[in-house]
Amino acid sequence: MSTLRFGIKTAPQHTTYEAMLRVWQAADAVPAFEHAWLFDHFAPIFSDLDGPCFEGFTLLSALAAQTKRIRVGLMVAGNTYRHPAVLAHMGATIDVISGGRFDMGIGAGWNEYEHASMGLPLYAPGERIRRLGEACEIIKRLYTQHLTDFDGRFYQLKDARCEPKPVQKPYPPFVIGGGGEQLTLRVVAQYADVWNFAGGPPEAFEHKAQVLRVHCAAIGRDPAEIALSVQIMVNYENLDETAANLQRFVDLGATHLILNLRYPYPDGIVERVAAEVLPRVRA
Repeated sequence: MSTLRFGIKTAPQHTTYEAMLRVWQAADAVPAFEHAWLFDHFAPIFSDLDGPCFEGFTLLSALAAQTKRIRVGLMVAGNTYRHPAVLAHMGATIDVISGGRFDMGIGAGWNEYEHASMGLPLYAPGERIRRLGEACEIIKRLYTQHLTDFDGRFYQLKDARCEPKPVQKPYPPFVIGGGGEQLTLRVVAQYADVWNFAGGPPEAFEHKAQVLRVHCAAIGRDPAEIALSVQIMVNYENLDETAANLQRFVDLGATHLILNLRYPYPDGIVERVAAEVLPRVRA
């Protein structure tokens, strides 16, 4: 029987640092929760663009320093926002700060407003995904080699260093988000320890998981090595519905389960979810 691994996510938009810290420390104190996540955006998404939106990595570093047990990561970092060698250094630093609890969440990037507003190039989808593949290779090499040379189509490194190395060996797990069937899931098959479904109904998840298995077969990788991840919004008024939604994905093979908590967070919501939702979800 597969082991279910539960986590929480607090999108750092329209919220406060103090409120997120309370939620993360509450989750850190509940053994049933194994991981905690932020997102990587510079303005609120799927909502009013005005209002606070904290930068993901600096916030993650602070939360990592103030938790003790729970794994931490961004779901997921946009590769187009930072050079992958810079991203590698950031991830290694957080892994050291956290004592080896960092997950390298990464995706191709997609947000048109953010790129246009900040003057960042948003490449065509095919190029973004190929850049993601090169980024994963670069990060892996920087974490396992003293010096790294890389002469790719999109990125070039010469005698590049990443010190200190991450605490986790050979490197922190790669959590790759996205659902493009021809290119993205091929990158997932090659590099991911966890694949995060980009969102949609259970039927879409089931189909894309099958496509991922085909890509794994093509490169000779056991698909069982890649955990399947989904995010479910917690309905504070109906935790029964939240549990039922999770179970639909678990029945289709999801084992890495993220409970999205939206601000304002009700008092005791982490403990309530642990007591009223998690025990009802069965592998």
